[in-house]
Amino acid sequence: MTPHELAALGPVIPVIVLQREADAVPLARALVAGGVRVLEVTLRTPAALAAMRAIVREVPEAIVGAGTLRSVADVRAAIDAGCRFGVSPGYLDEIGAACREGGLPLLPGVATASELMAAQRDGHDFVKFFPATAAGGIPMLKALAGPFPDVSFCPTGGITVETAPQFLALPQVKVVGGSWLTPADAIAAGDWPRITQLAREASALRR
Repeated sequence: MTPHELAALGPVIPVIVLQREADAVPLARALVAGGVRVLEVTLRTPAALAAMRAIVREVPEAIVGAGTLRSVADVRAAIDAGCRFGVSPGYLDEIGAACREGGLPLLPGVATASELMAAQRDGHDFVKFFPATAAGGIPMLKALAGPFPDVSFCPTGGITVETAPQFLALPQVKVVGGSWLTPADAIAAGDWPRITQLAREASALRR
């Protein structure tokens, strides 16, 4: 699936940080039950790769992606884990090349016009705007829309269920990324019904 096709599956992609592999499958099932199928599991913890493999193996309805790709080694690990897309916080030529060679669709991160030009040069017309709120939020996205009318965005970073509709109202925003769907305290407590409810609320958001 291309990044554009992934974005069409829902208005919100959860940004997931997992401390324990054991939480991966019940969390994924809770999100899918709430209508959220595209899951970005970040490579921020030692449990991340094992968590990705578990979801790929046991929750076939989920479309698992690897977030926080920072190196070619990260790309290769994500492919080996069975991920179907990748997300990077910034953009490097070698990460883009590794994803192309490995057949891993990439949503590259950008925060400036120069980074966006570098990503677009390598064929990316759908990018992650990160960190969205800290990097200028909606005013910045509106400003970028002028010189880059042919680029679509997935803002991520600091977005909440309250502000998500404001970002989704922008014509160049296809989907938003959010960590609010998977709060750490809910995961730690195994409160899967709460996460399913958050997923339902996110799924109900519309552009």
